Amino acid sequence: MKEFVQEIKYLLNTAREKVYSTVSYTMLECYWEIGKRIVDKEQLGHDRAAYGKELIKNLSDELGKGFSTRTLRDIRKCYLIFPLWEDLAHVCAKLEWSHIRAITRVSDPLARKYYLIESVGQNWGVRQLERNINTLYYQRLISSHNPKAIENEMTSSNKQQFNTKDFIRNPTVLEFLDLPSNYSYTEKQLEQSLINNLQQFLLELGKGFAFVARQKHIRTETSDFFIDLVFYNYILKCFVIIELKTDKITHQDIGQLDMYVKMFDDLERKDSDNPTIGLLLCTQTDKTIAKYSVLNDNKQLFATKYLPYLPTEDELVAEIEREKQVLREQGIEYEKQISRYD
Repeated sequence: MKEFVQEIKYLLNTAREKVYSTVSYTMLECYWEIGKRIVDKEQLGHDRAAYGKELIKNLSDELGKGFSTRTLRDIRKCYLIFPLWEDLAHVCAKLEWSHIRAITRVSDPLARKYYLIESVGQNWGVRQLERNINTLYYQRLISSHNPKAIENEMTSSNKQQFNTKDFIRNPTVLEFLDLPSNYSYTEKQLEQSLINNLQQFLLELGKGFAFVARQKHIRTETSDFFIDLVFYNYILKCFVIIELKTDKITHQDIGQLDMYVKMFDDLERKDSDNPTIGLLLCTQTDKTIAKYSVLNDNKQLFATKYLPYLPTEDELVAEIEREKQVLREQGIEYEKQISRYD
């Protein structure tokens, strides 16, 4: 009887998925066609701007609830950004109109492409997509990396082509933790808050992360050590250990992380795993320390700054531009060496 019930449930779920996909496809196709007709109609007007504004208002009045002037402008914009239906047809099974609407509001064409592909590939919900757009997820990813590498990542199905540094974004935005901005908090409090919001933290970290342990106990012949957080990345096929610091990065922090990575590789890593990555999550990075410390030579160690609040778009843009400017001032060769730690 149990197997019979499971079979019936499977049939129902499969049917619901097919209905959902069909409805989603049909709705997006309908909106795209509406957008096309609005644009075609506008092009008949002598004063295109004024005519278009009047056309959309009149159409909104006629269609009524659900088709405000803002919605119709979004539908029109969807067609202008995706003038070929084939550009959208292949994503209709997994994305809703709300996904497409959010993506069309992104001005950068490469960013739009990234969000479109990642929304499908990573099964982002609408809220997660909007959060990633609002926190400039794409811009943070490429701020210290080669944009061409990100382009290759989006178009390549060969996971071996992914670069470790493409999984480290700066700054890391942890506004979902609701950490206080008016008084200090301890590393233990930060760790607990991350664990309490683990799903959001995994999404912020990026692709392929799975939680393994907190306060991972590593024992040597003479001492006991505890690593704050341990994850495994099934794309990179390696462990990622994270040390949390509620202050500016120091040489001692880097030395500790380097030791933990070496110990973890020696005591925990299996032959089938790639070398362990160490990530220092701190409130402020330091270019000089990065240049003259083990960070400069070790491709398995990274330092990134986290923001405990959600900045405005202007603040995030300014933060990313500051990081870029510092690199430019250091010269091309230094930029190549240090770019993965910003």
